[in-house]
Amino acid sequence: MHIYLGQFQSKPSPIPNPKMAFAARFISRSTRQLYAGQSVLRSEYAIPARSFAKGAGGAPSSLKGDEMLKGIFLEVKKKFETAMGILRKEKITIAPEDPAAVEQYAKVMQTVREKADLYSESQRIKYTIDTRTQDIPDVRSYLLAVKEIRVKRGLTDELGAETMMIDALNKVEKELNKPLLRNDKKGMDLLKAEFDKVNQKLGIRREDLPKLEQQLELKLAKAQLEELKKDALEAMETQKKREEFKDEEMPDVKSLDIRNFL
Repeated sequence: MHIYLGQFQSKPSPIPNPKMAFAARFISRSTRQLYAGQSVLRSEYAIPARSFAKGAGGAPSSLKGDEMLKGIFLEVKKKFETAMGILRKEKITIAPEDPAAVEQYAKVMQTVREKADLYSESQRIKYTIDTRTQDIPDVRSYLLAVKEIRVKRGLTDELGAETMMIDALNKVEKELNKPLLRNDKKGMDLLKAEFDKVNQKLGIRREDLPKLEQQLELKLAKAQLEELKKDALEAMETQKKREEFKDEEMPDVKSLDIRNFL
């Protein structure tokens, strides 16, 4: 079963300069954003829990804990250095109200993801859905789990797609006279046909998915810039309260060039 993500719309330490204060926050926030998608490590480091189940033979003898941790550390270090190398070169204008600045920021972060081999937000959501729902047998519980993930991600269902999907599920289960399981091929085919009708009503076509995902990335980029702007203003206000800076004019957030502090 596939859920179209496009349906959903997401005190600093004293530093002797207000710009430096914000730079420290930016580095911290950027690091969290860049590696949020890597909270689940790459598959070569992932060890299925069932591998350690009784009768499974225990942990693979060839996989030593220290070697695995070293590999993880080197992988993360490489990604971090790659990301920081790009951020040192690309200009980011902290102006969430400016569509051009939002688009530029989204492009920079896309370059970071591609070069550092990180997930996009859409990929992160899809991965989360796949991993958290893989053992859910029935469709209703699956849809409720997807809704929970959407809410936690801060995505809004502006089109009312979830309600329409539940209505479609109710119709199919009424026809089948039983709860719909995800391994019920006949029932899932009926549901897919109903979902196709939902997407038609919403004006969503499969060929539009790349565009919808791009729109999602732009919305998230804007939200991240808004957070960075908030951090910048808070950092400068904190510094302004210090005696040595009370007469100093605070710079416009748009004028901050983070490359100078990385």
